[in-house]
Amino acid sequence: MKIALLGYGKMGKVIERIALERGHEIVLKKDEFNTYDGLSTADVAIDFSVPTAAVENISSSFQANVPVVSGTTGWLEHYDEIIALCHEKKGGFISSSNFSLGVNLFFELNDYLAKIMAPYSSYAVDMEEIHHTQKLDAPSGTAISLAKGVIENSNYTKWTMDKAADNEIHIEALRIADVPGTHTVTYNSEVDSIEIKHTAHNREGFALGAVIAAEWLAGKQGVFTMKDVLNFK
Repeated sequence: MKIALLGYGKMGKVIERIALERGHEIVLKKDEFNTYDGLSTADVAIDFSVPTAAVENISSSFQANVPVVSGTTGWLEHYDEIIALCHEKKGGFISSSNFSLGVNLFFELNDYLAKIMAPYSSYAVDMEEIHHTQKLDAPSGTAISLAKGVIENSNYTKWTMDKAADNEIHIEALRIADVPGTHTVTYNSEVDSIEIKHTAHNREGFALGAVIAAEWLAGKQGVFTMKDVLNFK
């Protein structure tokens, strides 16, 4: 399979290595200094760039009839227009705040815990995420996905980084050097606390999941999620 890498930073380099190990060919390594030459020859594009570049990267891929796996966060105010373009061009698209298999299992666990905790109003939920100092957006896309999972399965209505009201989930975002990513969801009451936590040890899990998603997406049309890739019901 021929892969175009849109974004060639630390994650892009790990994705490149894993893709090559799995027998794929890299036809483009796009960064801020080069063009999209080679994009149209790709079977699939993987976008791990920055928020200011993601929309152009994804749009250019659809224009070139190349399906896209995007792990960039911080650009979702443009999500509806990207989805519209995907449908218009009969493209294929997977966007995820986190492609790690472990994190996607964590998402499922978070949804289930929120559902069974919903009747117990004595517990208040809050979240903490820790990432490396180079991460540009806060809170992380993964933390936002976790918050949305709680909101969809409980009486909470929104998340905030400020002091939370009764129906709000507080997210604390910390930036510490060389931390790939840690996410903690805690339910606190006066008598005890219940906590689930995911800690990434390196970037390997994110990169492998993105390559697996690209393998799955190649040749498909439509908008999908990691639930489709991993066959979660």
